[in-house]
This record gives sequence, C-alpha cells and structure tokens, in this order.
Amino acid sequence: MTDVVVTDNPGQMRYEAHVDGKLAGFAAYRVKGSHLVFTHTEVDDAYEGQGVGGALAKGALDDVRAGGEHDVVALCPFISAWIARHPDYQDLLAS
Repeated sequence: MTDVVVTDNPGQMRYEAHVDGKLAGFAAYRVKGSHLVFTHTEVDDAYEGQGVGGALAKGALDDVRAGGEHDVVALCPFISAWIARHPDYQDLLAS
C-alpha cells in the first residue's frame, strides 16, 4: 500500500489524500448542524488500486471521531460502503 497523508481542507470542504506531496484524492463534505455529510469521493486514476480510497476514508473518519463535534451522514456510496465493511466505524453514523 502507498503511504497516504490525509488532511482536512475546510476551505474546500473536503478531506484530501496526498501521496508524495501530490493530491491523490478527496472526500467532499458539507456541514449541516451536528452532521458532517460526505457527498462525493474521488481518487485520481493514477492512484487507483493502491489503497488511497480506503486510507482516505479511514483518515477522514478518524478525524471526525477525534473532533467529537459531528456524526456522519454518508451520502457518498464509497464512504457508505467503507463504513459498512468496517463495523467499528458504524457508531459515527447519524441515527
């Protein structure tokens, strides 16, 4: 797996995945009250199949958990499927 650095870019309203300093993907969101709503995830074709999407989802959700301010609404099919495969993150989902 490629080394992926995930950071929040609140100005762009997205979490970004960087590989070797280059933007490799992002997970877009919007904040609605106490919810962080993931709307779209995209990984550059050059990084597909290298674990960037999974690292991005994990990094973003770990950051949401650490912040403790929001629960998650996963409108994005990728984030939704990732959470479904990782039950230890299902507690972040809005009820």
